[in-house]
Amino acid sequence: MASRELAGKVVASLAGASLPIRYEALDASSVARRDCDALILALPNGLAPEYVAAIDAAAGGSAAPVIIDLGADHRFDSNWYYGLPELTRERYRGERRIANPGCYATAMQLALWPVRELLAAPPQCFGVSGYSGAGTSPSPRNDVELLRDNLMPYALVDHLHEREVTRHLGHDVQFLPHVAPHFRGLTVTANLHLGVAVTHDSLRDRYLAFYADEPLIGIRDEAPWVSQVAGTHRAEIGGFIVAPGATRAVVVSTLDNLLKGAATQALQNLNLAFALPELTGIPVDTPA
Repeated sequence: MASRELAGKVVASLAGASLPIRYEALDASSVARRDCDALILALPNGLAPEYVAAIDAAAGGSAAPVIIDLGADHRFDSNWYYGLPELTRERYRGERRIANPGCYATAMQLALWPVRELLAAPPQCFGVSGYSGAGTSPSPRNDVELLRDNLMPYALVDHLHEREVTRHLGHDVQFLPHVAPHFRGLTVTANLHLGVAVTHDSLRDRYLAFYADEPLIGIRDEAPWVSQVAGTHRAEIGGFIVAPGATRAVVVSTLDNLLKGAATQALQNLNLAFALPELTGIPVDTPA
């Protein structure tokens, strides 16, 4: 376990585990020298390529370890498998380089994919996240005092996750992110302009059928709340409100940005890479 800021601290003191593992401060060359079957990189954007290059150089032509990048550096790289398991696992061909999707990008794609061929215009996705999504480097977006009793909009055009979803969904998306005072969990309210008329039931049934075999995706009639999903490994999708005229609808997608939006998904991808059952090590939560 590597961390520049937590070097020397016992992992168990933070994670509640019983293993006496301590964090180490490891640079790229130090990581590359470790004999690992798999590495999960959770680095600030822009730093992962240095580590990947060092790992490849150390492998010296032999099989390098599986690398899962939780950052954004490889989500646009066609040489890396883009691992949103519920949507892309059928395209996995044994790649040892896996780009984990962004948390917001996961919630948006789960909300939009079942209706992507029905979209008549770019969907508008209004997002609200807890401040854990802003990382640990001090900024206004993770300043608890600034966020108190507040809602902070940011990056309202051309956000990284807007570009990510547009690329992988194959359809233009408009994303409006905000940070709220809570710590974890995010919600995306997707405003959909459709080319065909729908009803609440037909829209809900479309999602139920699409995710019928996905134990980590819950479908509910009502819009899910962050407090119902935070701390779980599931994403919840609901609402399915249809406007008069029947060609505009609203769908709400909610997940824990630290779990299904990051760590849970990384573990799904790791299991996939080693041909293990996808939910190995992941509790299947009971919906709230």
